Amino acid sequence: MSMVSTAPAPKMPEKHYLNATYGIRSWLLTTDHKRIALLYLASVTFFFFIGGFFAMMIRLHLLTPNGLMLTADQYNRMFTMHGVTMIFFFLIPSIPAVLGNFFIPLMIGAKDLAFPRINLLSWYIYIIGGMFTMWSMVNGGVDTGWTFYTPLSTVYSNSAVAPTVIGVFITGFSSILTGLNFLVTIHTMRAPGMTWFRLPLFVWAHYATSIVMILGTPVVAITLALAGMERIFGLGFFNPAMGGDPILFQHLFWFYSHPAVYIMILPAMGVISELIPTFARKKLFGYPFVAAASLAIAVIGFLVWTHHMFVTGQSTYAAVAFSFLTFLVAVPSAVKVFNWTATLFGGSISFDTPMLYAFGFLGLFLVGGLTGLFLGCLGVDINIHDTYFVVAHFHYIMVGGAVMGYLGGLHFWWPKMTGRMYPEWLARIAAFTLFIGFNFTFFPQFILGIMGMPRRYHVYPPEFQIYNVMSTAGASILAIGYLLPMIYLTWAAFYGEVAGENPWPATGLEWKTQSPPLTENFEVTPVVTWEAYDFHNRPDLGLEVPGGHGPRIVAPAHGDD
Repeated sequence: MSMVSTAPAPKMPEKHYLNATYGIRSWLLTTDHKRIALLYLASVTFFFFIGGFFAMMIRLHLLTPNGLMLTADQYNRMFTMHGVTMIFFFLIPSIPAVLGNFFIPLMIGAKDLAFPRINLLSWYIYIIGGMFTMWSMVNGGVDTGWTFYTPLSTVYSNSAVAPTVIGVFITGFSSILTGLNFLVTIHTMRAPGMTWFRLPLFVWAHYATSIVMILGTPVVAITLALAGMERIFGLGFFNPAMGGDPILFQHLFWFYSHPAVYIMILPAMGVISELIPTFARKKLFGYPFVAAASLAIAVIGFLVWTHHMFVTGQSTYAAVAFSFLTFLVAVPSAVKVFNWTATLFGGSISFDTPMLYAFGFLGLFLVGGLTGLFLGCLGVDINIHDTYFVVAHFHYIMVGGAVMGYLGGLHFWWPKMTGRMYPEWLARIAAFTLFIGFNFTFFPQFILGIMGMPRRYHVYPPEFQIYNVMSTAGASILAIGYLLPMIYLTWAAFYGEVAGENPWPATGLEWKTQSPPLTENFEVTPVVTWEAYDFHNRPDLGLEVPGGHGPRIVAPAHGDD
């Protein structure tokens, strides 16, 4: 049980990055990485609710076998715009652009990112790409699926393919610039004493993610540019009638888009690597292996792309090789899960809201990862390819994993970002609601996939209705779980209890500065003299953790009872 200290209540600092200057112009021209992170936060939240609206329309339509609301063409546009918005404008940028932008300089003791102006430019590029895509949505949308497969996207589709492709193409440069900025910052701007193996694992995860961004994003940008030129100018890169090859498009697209899965999930893994040691009050087990696993995922992730193409007629020998590599890429993820579990063992665990999201991540990511092994098996994948089993697997990884990590990170660092705490009881209710709603939404889709219901169909046989009703009901619960944090986090930013510098308490360098931080982050450049996640040799934390066991004495600023 927590024991409350008699120390005086913390007060909001008089000077911090939020009140340094006022006015819209000061935000739109800012080069402060923290303010840019908040611009990204507002932007990705906007696109999240746009994508959520399309998801709501899909689920409502599928309540009955013959559909309630949409024609076949409208349904195609709905699931395409849902996928495009969620993947390219929410999942890929959410953790790197928001939490990575805000905390990487703080975690390594830097005053800002290496290229502040380029950082602001990356946000403007993101917004410009989003405007192109939004324009296509209000002008009828696009119906090709988020993968833009040819020849549908280049020849047959009568929807707004070109502006959508242009929007995604432009947005890719935002990812490239962000990844470049992170790599240079991590290499050149670490504080004295911040060696490579004292880096927080959140930073390691973003280092690996940045490698994927820089190496993979140009490939999909070029691929979409070729598809756009074929559609607009009638060129024949992927058209067999003109000497092109539509399967080449799939190879190029998935060479980026499977590593893009790790752009979405690696940062979430980095968040979990911060949450578990903090709320277990224990040094992370096997730190070097978890750091190496992030790099291994980034490297091996480039070698598995054709497991998306087992039914395209590729060589059986190639399919076997890529099946093996698919199983191999699961090993570093398993290493991370093992080390997180070993860290929990014997720890002094507190069930604060960020830790609830960490546990939710572990459960959902395990289900998503293990079902991915089914899709890596040639014989099984041929039978369940393009069924709702794939939809469920993808969402367990991308939504269950990435979004749980994102929300866990937001709750963990919200006191540092705003200087104020959210209502803990309401946050716990939201975490449980989200977890229950998610499983109620997507687990029935595994059953639908095994039964043979294909994805992307706007009608289905009546025997599938009960599972679709369950999925739609779960989506309603899930929507509440998403809305609650938006409401109480916004309220807390203005009216929440003052948090103090280190309300949890945690060991990272970001917790050594005031909350909210100064514009320049630190009054003086910090010197790091401790190992990452070392709770035993940190009397400044106010903890008593003998050997990782026993009571913990904390002075929480979050009003936890």
